Amino acid sequence: MNKIRWSSIGAVAAVLLLVSGCGSDTPTTGSPVAGTPLIEPVTISVPASTQPPLNPAMPIVVNVDGGTLIKVAVTTADAENKTVNGDFASDHASWTTKDPLAYGTTYTIAVEAANDVMVSAQQTFTVTTVSPAQTAYANVVPAPEVVAGIGIGVGQPMVFQFTAPVANRAEIEKHLKVTTEPAQQGAWYWTDDSNVHYRAEHYWQPGTKIHIEADVFGLDLGNGVFGAENNSADYTVHDSWVAKADGSTELLTVFHNGNQVNSMPMSLGSPGHPSHEGPHVVSARQDSIVMDSCTYGVCQGDPNYYREKVDLDLRISNDGEFVHSAPWSVGDQGSSNVSHGCVNLAPANAQWMFDHFNIGDVVEITNSGGPTLPVWDTYGDWSVPWSQWQAGNSNS
Repeated sequence: MNKIRWSSIGAVAAVLLLVSGCGSDTPTTGSPVAGTPLIEPVTISVPASTQPPLNPAMPIVVNVDGGTLIKVAVTTADAENKTVNGDFASDHASWTTKDPLAYGTTYTIAVEAANDVMVSAQQTFTVTTVSPAQTAYANVVPAPEVVAGIGIGVGQPMVFQFTAPVANRAEIEKHLKVTTEPAQQGAWYWTDDSNVHYRAEHYWQPGTKIHIEADVFGLDLGNGVFGAENNSADYTVHDSWVAKADGSTELLTVFHNGNQVNSMPMSLGSPGHPSHEGPHVVSARQDSIVMDSCTYGVCQGDPNYYREKVDLDLRISNDGEFVHSAPWSVGDQGSSNVSHGCVNLAPANAQWMFDHFNIGDVVEITNSGGPTLPVWDTYGDWSVPWSQWQAGNSNS
């Protein structure tokens, strides 16, 4: 229960009036004495203290009517007793927290105010914030620290990856922001319930500066999940590197800022394991990995089983497609498709690709005989027609 205490500052409880003049010596009674100050009490209010639990994205506001605020102290009502800072309005008729609040926390608000004749009041309130069943983070992909020194390629979508499914996608999307310099129109598209991607109609212009924000702290993501905190990141797009893998010629042709700089024989996926068609984006690079067919169901005992260390790997989809060194298929490179979906290159050519391509760079595969790369398959974003992408799918 809120507590209030009054005190008088100065001698205002009694007023003495001395009367002199030509009239009667009998004093007039029954009416106020002119000049006597009327002592009106101030009224202090903290709206959040009388309402349901406060969303911590909203501030605690203290108001006063009939006077001015002198002192406001907000602390957590626990052993930590953490102070929350705030600011007075210019007229000291209100005070608002400026430090962020936390979920599931009770705050004590101690207020002192005074009226025009300095009669003061002290009052204490409590405010409790929402306790969500679960919170989720909006992580950025790629992690900024991974690409800080090299930038991203022209094909890299902007990605927020939520740590829990988002049911209220349309509402959350309103709180996602992207700015580009130079300006390039783009749109958000949900590849699944946890991942939302942003891209433009065409690949980013080299040198573009990109800033992204997810202002989701306190937002209801749906099904009892709330945003854990806001997040933002900055990226710089480096030179354009695009490789075109054509299954009809068995050549991988490389373009730097639109100019052809290399061409090399290759081998795509065999008829039984065709490579996906469409633009692929490099999402990771590793000096070597162990490729095991059992990861997609072809295990020991099957004549098509393999487990092999593979060098100079550029991942171009999440289901096992890479550009990599394949010394075992050099005889087929340039003439036939024999891989399990990857782009096979001779060791020297694979080294050249590994030295020049990085996260966000593009490998476009055509005439492979395979299906289009799915939008959800890191990153099939560019396979979606722009008109469909621009329309968005937050309500689907």
